[in-house]
Amino acid sequence: MTGEGSGRGEGVRAVRGARGSGAGTVAELVRAQWGDHRTGARFADGTLTHHELAGGAAARAALLADVLPRGAVPHLGVLLDNVPEYPLWLGAAALAGAAVVGINPTRRGPELARDIAHTDCALLITERRRLPLLAGLDLPVPPERVLVVDDPAYEELLAPYRGAVPGQSGTVPGGARTPDPATRMLLCFTSGSTGAPKAALCTQGRLAATGHALARHFGVRRDDVHYLCMPMFHGNAVLGGWAPALAGGAAVALRRRFSASAFLPDVRRHGATYFTYVGRAVQYLLATPPASDDRDHPLRAGFGTEAGSVDAARFAERFGVRLTEGYGSSEGGAALRHTPDTPPGAIGRPAPGDDLAVVDPATGAELPPARFGGAGRLLNGREAIGELVNRGRGSFEGYWRNPAATAARTRGAGGAGQGWFWTGDLFFRDAAGFFHFAGRTDDRLRVDSENLAAAMIENILARYVPAAGVAVYAVPDPLAGDQVMAALALREGTAFDPAEFVTFLAAQPDLGTKMAPRFVRTVSELPVTATHKIRRVALRRDGFGCPEPVWWTPALPPSAAAPAGSRYRRFTEEDREALLALYREHGRAELLER
Repeated sequence: MTGEGSGRGEGVRAVRGARGSGAGTVAELVRAQWGDHRTGARFADGTLTHHELAGGAAARAALLADVLPRGAVPHLGVLLDNVPEYPLWLGAAALAGAAVVGINPTRRGPELARDIAHTDCALLITERRRLPLLAGLDLPVPPERVLVVDDPAYEELLAPYRGAVPGQSGTVPGGARTPDPATRMLLCFTSGSTGAPKAALCTQGRLAATGHALARHFGVRRDDVHYLCMPMFHGNAVLGGWAPALAGGAAVALRRRFSASAFLPDVRRHGATYFTYVGRAVQYLLATPPASDDRDHPLRAGFGTEAGSVDAARFAERFGVRLTEGYGSSEGGAALRHTPDTPPGAIGRPAPGDDLAVVDPATGAELPPARFGGAGRLLNGREAIGELVNRGRGSFEGYWRNPAATAARTRGAGGAGQGWFWTGDLFFRDAAGFFHFAGRTDDRLRVDSENLAAAMIENILARYVPAAGVAVYAVPDPLAGDQVMAALALREGTAFDPAEFVTFLAAQPDLGTKMAPRFVRTVSELPVTATHKIRRVALRRDGFGCPEPVWWTPALPPSAAAPAGSRYRRFTEEDREALLALYREHGRAELLER
């Protein structure tokens, strides 16, 4: 891609000094790229300079000003892999005072259409390879507002706006205000216990502040290159990778989709110095065959979540790169900072001025610190593990059109109308004040970096005819996050047929790629309370150590995206012993005992 932002004009001198001056908006950071002819983005088949990124963003912002209706802040649905158009549209949204809605391509059918409709997307930006996901859906976006970035018609549409200058008139849609720190910038979907994903709000001010904070923390330099291999619809890549690069004047290198085998070749080719990760990415990298040149690369740091202390140490030993494990809720309500004295296995401490605590979700009472035995074994998990809350003033900005969920997140003991922020995540705190992540609350699951809601998966599995009742819950993954387990109460006279179940899963259009259960427990009836609510705590506590038959798939669970070669078989005592050894190896066996 070439030729972005070739136009020059007024405003160059006015924004030249904005970078590094504590700019309060993302728009100011995008405008600061104008006139900077260093390489700003690297990708598979080309590069763009910072100047071209700013000019390309201005062109797309000018297009928005002409094609979108007048009025409120427009929302742009972006259904793209990590291609150059993604950061260009982030920049365009910033300049135009619009908000980007990252659309998750693992969503399917009506659920995908629901995400687009719920967030009031006025425009949908996608590519040809994603069009099959949209085929046949009842979309709220008219066909003329579905832009396919690798279609010749898109280039024709954009051509009249080439040469637009960031900050000039005509780059803000009619009736919309000039962007300020309170202008919506992102709507990030995050799954919760109520079923459908919620869209957390993030303003330009919060995103810019996050970028500046991380740039300072990691000492981002103008000659750095941030490797973006995690999906940009996820907050990890945008908040943890793109924003600090933008704030620090660094370049980004884009990988369409994560590939463990291509990781080091990409890093070397692009000169990447920093990368972000979530979930199992680190484990996938460690699973590649060791080579004598594993340390021959320019990487200095990695930043992410859920690598685990064992694999972080292995990564540092093999690749010579220290990983910094962080914690920050997608909603921005709570964050933990890793410091040099953070012990192995801990995430970190609260930032100065924050008031984070681990509390009993039922009473709000603060729980005692953890006690450890030999080899760091947690001795009092049942009394020390609770929900992480922020009792101070966080940066949570609410959920889009979901006041009930917003209120539930900020319920409780705050004063002057300011409740606590309840993260929905389980932690324990050690005697020195360091916080350790322990999982998700009862009906939330985090599978391979994806937040899932049990109720959504239950609604799909309820279609399985032999099942009279279904409960879905998390069991800890032996490496990081969770795995999906389902209990099926079979109808009288029926039996579990694993081949039939695989066929059923593959036929469900709304079954996301991370939703298929790894374990299936078959029971005569589900455990319920006196009010007929499923006792998830009991199911989670039993896990795969229950007395009833359990079926599992040791490889990738079957789904609509990957039915071939996926099979369930009986979970044997030998399987259990081997799996328990893996939990012990990674220091997570205690999570099975609470």
